[in-house]
Amino acid sequence: MAELTTPGDIRETVREKYAAAARAVDEQSETSSCCGPISLTDADETQVFGSSLYEGTDAEGVAATAVQASLGCGVPTAVADLHEGETVLDLGSGAGADVLISARRVGATGKAIGLDMTDEMLALARANAAEAGVTNVEFVKGYIEDIPLPDASVDVVISNCVINLAGDKHKVLAEASRVLRGGGRFAVSDVIADRDMDDATRGDMAAYTGCIAGALTDEEFRDALTAAGLIDIEIRETHRVHEHARSAIIRARKPDRAA
Repeated sequence: MAELTTPGDIRETVREKYAAAARAVDEQSETSSCCGPISLTDADETQVFGSSLYEGTDAEGVAATAVQASLGCGVPTAVADLHEGETVLDLGSGAGADVLISARRVGATGKAIGLDMTDEMLALARANAAEAGVTNVEFVKGYIEDIPLPDASVDVVISNCVINLAGDKHKVLAEASRVLRGGGRFAVSDVIADRDMDDATRGDMAAYTGCIAGALTDEEFRDALTAAGLIDIEIRETHRVHEHARSAIIRARKPDRAA
């Protein structure tokens, strides 16, 4: 069991795991039950992360590889209420499934931006966009703690089970708020820790890169969103992913400038 250390160490461990996952997809490894070194199932072998969560959703026209390579715990585009002409930013965009879904929903006058720190995932996402023939997308390399976009430049921030992987979640949420325009929306799928999550789980780096150990509790997430200046906070559980954690849809809004 590896102990959690600095945010930089956490970031590098996560990057290595997700780079290996991207290579596994690229090599056509089996992704229905796992993605390289990252388990997508719970203790009962039920798939609680990944592509099965997109079944029954509007993912038509999205490259199959993008959906199959998903390591997320939900489908944030299902609740983001995207509109024609909007600019959407996906934090930790991975293979690009949610970016491609978003791009179709915002149309030719809109844009979907994927931000990821992993070269292998970015290459996979760009290939998936080319295969799908989607042109109103951009994949940018960078860290979600330091988003390389101007202030007030996007209408919607989405993310799929990535914020819990960050070493400094308050900084991530502050950055998300910074790049949102007034009235902009925050709609993510993420893992929420139960209050009774034990220290052993929180200290396990393997669980961290599997989206469990680093998760905030409901109260901690609400406090962090409020500190970032976001309002109208809603956290709704979708399914259990661990005996000490659950997946949830988290939504909030940046106040209008006039307000």
